[in-house]
Amino acid sequence: MRQFAELYTALDATTKTNEKIRHLAGYFRQADPADGAWAVYFLSGRRPRRAMSSRQLAEWARQLAGVPEWLFGECYDAVGDLAETITLLLPDPGDPPAAESLHWWVEETILPLQTMDEDQQRALITDVWNQLPTRQRFVWNKLITGGFRVGVSQKLVMRALAAISAVDRATVAHRMMGDWQPTPAFFSGLLAEETGDADLSRPYPFYLAYPLEDDPAALGPRENWQAEWKWDGIRAQVIRRQGQTFIWSRGEELVTDRYPEVTAAAAHLPDGTAIDGELLAWDAEVLHFSLLQKRIGRKNLTNKLLAEIPVALMAYDLIEHAGRDIRGEPLAARRAWLAETVAAAGSDRLLLSPLVGGSTWADLEAARQNSRAHNVEGIMLKRLESVYKVGRKRGDWWKWKVDPYTVDAVLIYAQRGSGRRAGLYTDYTFAVWDDDGELVTFAKAYSGLTDAEIREVDAFVRRSTQDRFGPVRAVTPELVFEIAFEDLRPSNRHKSGIAVRFPRIVRWRRDKPIEEADSLATIRALLR
Repeated sequence: MRQFAELYTALDATTKTNEKIRHLAGYFRQADPADGAWAVYFLSGRRPRRAMSSRQLAEWARQLAGVPEWLFGECYDAVGDLAETITLLLPDPGDPPAAESLHWWVEETILPLQTMDEDQQRALITDVWNQLPTRQRFVWNKLITGGFRVGVSQKLVMRALAAISAVDRATVAHRMMGDWQPTPAFFSGLLAEETGDADLSRPYPFYLAYPLEDDPAALGPRENWQAEWKWDGIRAQVIRRQGQTFIWSRGEELVTDRYPEVTAAAAHLPDGTAIDGELLAWDAEVLHFSLLQKRIGRKNLTNKLLAEIPVALMAYDLIEHAGRDIRGEPLAARRAWLAETVAAAGSDRLLLSPLVGGSTWADLEAARQNSRAHNVEGIMLKRLESVYKVGRKRGDWWKWKVDPYTVDAVLIYAQRGSGRRAGLYTDYTFAVWDDDGELVTFAKAYSGLTDAEIREVDAFVRRSTQDRFGPVRAVTPELVFEIAFEDLRPSNRHKSGIAVRFPRIVRWRRDKPIEEADSLATIRALLR
């Protein structure tokens, strides 16, 4: 645990990618396989089921520290992170116990919490708090609260593992896909030189596109590129091997049972087939993503839900054909094989992504501008000679999204951020004018400002606070910001009656008074 805590501290202290990889490689190189497995598990973003609530943890820590409730609340408000607040309030016990390996602390203290009653949980957690020194206690708290984040992606973990092994990053990525358990055997297998270990269900690492921000004409002749719609659904791979079907989401979750209509359609695929595509709510045409959201995460599917929101796979690439990995073949060839495969399956739940016509870049620009009429997000551009790569790579695949919606909104609430931003007000709530001339909350956003602007807004929040609601401060409505978002839909759950997707700050409108901020009427006019 000491070494893992030191790794966490080192990773948290740098923003340089190569430094992070160096620290990760150094840890994995000396790690016991049991520790290495759990480190990969946590660093790649996986979490065990949380066993207790934040309220319980806060109350147990408050009583152990001997502080009144109001003081704990003030400390939490100032720090902005529960794990860190608890760590700072409790005294340092000194030297750690003998059993300090990461896997011991996970398997002997964190996992058992899931089967304990509340009294047992409190006794175990209090005992751990009284044993672990400050730095290790902080990391342990992060693990049990589900708040373990340290600026490391699964991609960086893969690069570090490849750096210390005799296998390439693509092989490591392949081994980390799917439903694996953090065991010593798994960690050893990640580094094993023998690469013929992919099991029956294992998917391929996804190839991801880069956003196209420049003139597409800079990509070269239009005839060298395949254009298709950018579908708004769930990226997935459908695998058919040895008479069995497996559906994997891009989030490495096996979702076969959640989409039985696609599973049934895949039964008509030949063995040794792997299709990359998009799961869509589909009923003769693509339905809005908000409907698909009602199917996401639903393990118990009723006949009514299946009938009201049918799902199909929009197939746009073939990466395994007749049992052969064809990722190294050019897209033009993969597309031809894909078309034959989908046609032979003969199902309306397995569709071939149509190409977007147009002989010039100007033609495609006109089609892109009309994307929302088709319930899509824009156009995908793929070089016809491109191979299927691993991860996000520049050059061959681009997503040319339709321009986002934008509105000017007023800052009315602010809350402290987390991690490095725990001491600054960086999480904002914005409002627009309703029909009665009152400001009504519209969206929350926390990205888009520079560090200097964040500090300036933070100072404004502190001097302009009108009221407090726990960690949230209501501020004097003075600042106007341009907010961008990808989509919007009517919603009974929001005070404004509208829900938006992926809101973020575009710029600070210092030139605008709040009276010139947008209204709900303006936003309603954007609804399609």
